[in-house]
Amino acid sequence: MAKVFIIGQDFDDAGALADLLTRRRVDSIVIDGLGAPDTNPGKGNTLVCTAAAEQAAGGQSGLVTGARQLGITQLVIVAPGEDFSVEAELGGRMQRVTLPLRGEAQPPLYTPSLLALSDLIATPHGGMVAAAASTSALIDLAARVAQSDVTVFINGPTGSGKEVLSRLIHDRSPRAGKPFVAVNCAAIPENMLEAMLFGHEKGAFTGASTANRGIFRAADGGTLLLDEISEMPLGLQAKLLRVLQEKKVTPLGSQKEESVNIRVIATSNRDMLTEMQAGNFREDLYYRLNVFPLATEALAVRPDDIPALAVAMIRRHVGETAPLPLLSDDAMAVLRDYQWPGNVRELENVVQRALVLRTGNKVCVNDIMLTTQTAILPGMIPTAAMAARAA
Repeated sequence: MAKVFIIGQDFDDAGALADLLTRRRVDSIVIDGLGAPDTNPGKGNTLVCTAAAEQAAGGQSGLVTGARQLGITQLVIVAPGEDFSVEAELGGRMQRVTLPLRGEAQPPLYTPSLLALSDLIATPHGGMVAAAASTSALIDLAARVAQSDVTVFINGPTGSGKEVLSRLIHDRSPRAGKPFVAVNCAAIPENMLEAMLFGHEKGAFTGASTANRGIFRAADGGTLLLDEISEMPLGLQAKLLRVLQEKKVTPLGSQKEESVNIRVIATSNRDMLTEMQAGNFREDLYYRLNVFPLATEALAVRPDDIPALAVAMIRRHVGETAPLPLLSDDAMAVLRDYQWPGNVRELENVVQRALVLRTGNKVCVNDIMLTTQTAILPGMIPTAAMAARAA
């Protein structure tokens, strides 16, 4: 697995950066300098250092030469500046980052600029955005179950990251190079879901002008995500149970069974025990799916994740432009204190609105609009007071 090496020379936030990366389960280590090669260099490693460490290594050429022994393919050079900005060199293999200095009163773990730097470094290594201890523990558990081939059932509120966690399991599994196919059981009409899952032959029903492999066979060798499976009709649940037991599907209009080799992950936002008691979900199917249960939490109960998620969203929506707008301390406080009934999806909406409303290169508290409105009228400027009343 690729590592992130951080040269601690003249970099006061090296430890805090390593901690943030560790919370995202990116393997990171603080080193004194470019000395002996790592015992297991691997491939795809990242090196982070200051401009002063670069000069100590003999400039860019010396740093590149010394980095090769660590299996480095990506360099990140950090220098102090007023704004957070990124400049790519060496065809994108080196990135020079200006990092605003933090004040003594700011906790280094949650400094917006440091969160942005950790997201820049961690994103190529994959995984979930995380800063809360509970989310880090969930990532650990998901990474462990990924190494086996058992069926996983993920339960949690809508918009709390169930599909992201499913992708992480796939990406950390031996099936990572094979297809990851997701189907939302709640979004497909009942009369189409069976044909989409199991496939069909030409002429199997009106409108079937061509044959279709179906989602199960499309995911062969990889992972199939059955999102919101609690919305699946009871009649189809029985057929799904048989497929899971036999590892074979029979396309509509065919008499021939087709073997499939897939790993199934199912998700739901409902209380499954209540659904079974109400007769809405088959008990035998639930226990077939619930081999390894995982649970995602509502955003409001993991406030440490909120600044990290907000910064990652800002980076994604702004793109690789320089400088990057950062959250002010008071804006971050408003985001952390809100209850987020819409979870991560609501947070992303708020971030996008704030990017539209901001003036200058900082997202301030007046840019945070938490009220739900159908339109913003001319002259309306959201304020912290409006946000507080809405909460």
